[in-house]
Amino acid sequence: MNRELIDSHAHLNDPAFSPDLPEVIGRLKQAGVEAVINVGYDLRSSREAVVQAHNWPFLKASVAVHPHEAASFDEEGARVIRSLALDRVVVAVGETGLDYYRNLSPRRKQEEVFRWHLNLAKQLNLPVIVHDREAHKDILRILRQEADGLPGGVMHCFSGTWEMARAFLDLGFYISLAGPITFKNADNLREVAAKVPLERLLIETDAPYLTPAPYRGQRNEPANLRFVAEGVASARGIPVEEVIEATTLNARTLFRL
Repeated sequence: MNRELIDSHAHLNDPAFSPDLPEVIGRLKQAGVEAVINVGYDLRSSREAVVQAHNWPFLKASVAVHPHEAASFDEEGARVIRSLALDRVVVAVGETGLDYYRNLSPRRKQEEVFRWHLNLAKQLNLPVIVHDREAHKDILRILRQEADGLPGGVMHCFSGTWEMARAFLDLGFYISLAGPITFKNADNLREVAAKVPLERLLIETDAPYLTPAPYRGQRNEPANLRFVAEGVASARGIPVEEVIEATTLNARTLFRL
């Protein structure tokens, strides 16, 4: 049985890792993490994700501009993201989507930029990594409208209800769970973890954010991924090795690793 993990979403390109990235890499390898999808969220971090993936072959890059940055996304930004997405180390477009919690960019502009990324994914035949925070209705509407030709994707760091998850599953998306599955008040996530078909689940750290319960309050890193797997296994009532084997296979499938 495969006991190696794949972190389907982390930000090793974040400045939080600048002081000790080689040590972070060493710890994730010791923890059995065999691959990390290193996700861009603006032009700088997308460039850095590509550079890091060339330096460490077990890192794979995803490139995009986060909805927080949508207001400043222009033709030059589009040119940069498109160019980066053509690199052989890039396995997805993201993270892209809508964020109505902070509303750091106008909603109309967020939608415009989200659709641009979805069309790029179609053109390059790459899956999408979708950020959805308090924007479920509009995310679902847009994905339904853009579904034709979209080569799949994942709802990253899913935080919604089982009913929401089922709607995204119906569109062929994977559901990815992160550190909050280990939090005491996360009954909705445990229901999602229990009900989503195992072949449609991914796990992630979203490092340096959303540190799982044992280390909550500290900087997160991919070495903590096993705690997420254990949280999912507990919710489903199955051995953690079964979760690891399935989610690793699912990540390999979605990202064509």
